[in-house]
Amino acid sequence: MHQGSLSRRGLGALGAGGLAAGLAAPRAARAQAAAWPDRPVRLVVPFGAGGAIDTLSRTVAQRFSEFANGQTLVVENRSGAGGTVGGAAVAREKPDGYTLMMADVGSNAIGKLLNPALPYDPVTAFTPIVHLVNLPGVVIAHPSVTVRDLPDMIAQAKARPGHFTYSSAGTGNGSHLFMALLLRQAGVDMVHVPYRSGAEMVTALVRGDAQFGFPTVSSALQMIRGGNARAIAVSTPDGTPALPGIPAVADTLPGFDLAVWHGIMAPAGLDPALATRINAVFNGIAAVPEVREAVFRSQAGRMVGGTPKDFADHVAREVARWEPLIREGGFRVE
Repeated sequence: MHQGSLSRRGLGALGAGGLAAGLAAPRAARAQAAAWPDRPVRLVVPFGAGGAIDTLSRTVAQRFSEFANGQTLVVENRSGAGGTVGGAAVAREKPDGYTLMMADVGSNAIGKLLNPALPYDPVTAFTPIVHLVNLPGVVIAHPSVTVRDLPDMIAQAKARPGHFTYSSAGTGNGSHLFMALLLRQAGVDMVHVPYRSGAEMVTALVRGDAQFGFPTVSSALQMIRGGNARAIAVSTPDGTPALPGIPAVADTLPGFDLAVWHGIMAPAGLDPALATRINAVFNGIAAVPEVREAVFRSQAGRMVGGTPKDFADHVAREVARWEPLIREGGFRVE
């Protein structure tokens, strides 16, 4: 039968009412997105109060109403299990734009790799909205360790396999994975000593219970400036103005480029028009000079921004980056 007659028959079967409904659906979605938000929005932070991700969330929340119809962003801390308690809670919520999450690599990317029993899949349970910030890390050493720079650290570790220890904020935490990747690329071995939080990790280093660590710059600055730790190398290729003169890991291990990242995600199934509207709000906040300055001043962080696809692509790259290391290292979080 001729294609034209099929098209006419299809339109006839659809009927005027069905055609109108089909055309009205996108218009309704756009109208709903334009009206968002018409009540307060909840932002779940999957870690406790006072940490870097909590500080970032509250900085962002202070400017939310300026871009969001005067509505407020209510920060709710849901900590536990490396961020996956909060992740599981948000994954169960309705995708209506009124429950969002400050995303993290564990709760929103590699959690299932670390814990196969996790009750949700971080890759499919969320709608990426926007990549908000990157926080650089820094390799630090206890002052008692006679290490001049990163090449010297690697040389000493090669000469004494398994002799040195490094602390982390827990198995699968960025402070663990960053150092594990560095050691693998350098071909050396150190003993991993995991703690339950970034504060405990830092305290262990100050006491000398571990010789090395790879925390965020913001976590280490006070230690470094107080003489309780020595900065060895920064995780991002361009270094950081917060630690002038400290070289990048990439100067010794070409291609090494890591940052702790956070962004905004919603439960899976969020309407694309609404995702675009929410993205615009947070991009607006990220562009505010005072916000950018506050994030740098408090955390040495760099605001990123971009489209939902940009963020989705970034998360996919992170999963691909960490999956071999987690599998080969046998890292598990129960």
